[in-house]
Amino acid sequence: MSTVLVARDGALAVVTVNRPDKLNALDHATIAELTATFVALGADVEVRAIVLTGAGEKAFIAGADVLGLSKQGVLDGKANARHGQALTLAIESAPKPVIAAINGFALGGGLEMALACDLRYASPNAKLGQPEVGLGIIPGYGGTQRLPRLIGVGKALELVMTGDPVTAEDALRIGLVNGVFPQAELLASVKTVAQRIVARGRNAVALSKQAIRRGIHLPLAEGLELEADLFGIVSSTDEMREGTRAFLEKRKPNWT
Repeated sequence: MSTVLVARDGALAVVTVNRPDKLNALDHATIAELTATFVALGADVEVRAIVLTGAGEKAFIAGADVLGLSKQGVLDGKANARHGQALTLAIESAPKPVIAAINGFALGGGLEMALACDLRYASPNAKLGQPEVGLGIIPGYGGTQRLPRLIGVGKALELVMTGDPVTAEDALRIGLVNGVFPQAELLASVKTVAQRIVARGRNAVALSKQAIRRGIHLPLAEGLELEADLFGIVSSTDEMREGTRAFLEKRKPNWT
């Protein structure tokens, strides 16, 4: 897969969109490759966390293929949106944490890929935005739904309706990213965050993600019921017994 590179670093998988000459823009084939990659990594028991980034120093993912979008009509427009949404759902529903290392432009579909990740970290040169209205279209890969859930309706409406991007520091201030790291240290710093997650209980991390991802769409009472169900499930695992025993014995857990 020439446009999607996967590198393993122990229990981490680093997925790189490899179209630097196109600022890592998403064409139809790249979206399909990324979707297949995240489905496969989600099912790989050797992978405990996934990092998503872009090749080069200018762009994370600069957006979708505008030439292709310019030729679409009603039916293929909807089909194109669903094609991109399938990728964001594959990222969001992966049973392990997915972390975006935003090393430059994250615009349009690129920001929507980052929004589907569980955590987002940016370099100071990053620009993040949903500029679709400037092209006479709207975000179609989940931006209108995930952005307000993350940063609030008012700020999401501002970003989407003006189409103006924000800097990495502004993205941090409004909660769009979790942190900002120097460009040269971004990937290493994100991998350090991922390693801290990998050091925790695998089932506990997966079920915590599930509780939050599913529960945010539920009324509070139903969300609490979901949390209790998942707490019961994790309480039946050897992982829970080892984690609590290690705490009581004042040692590090020996996860298996």
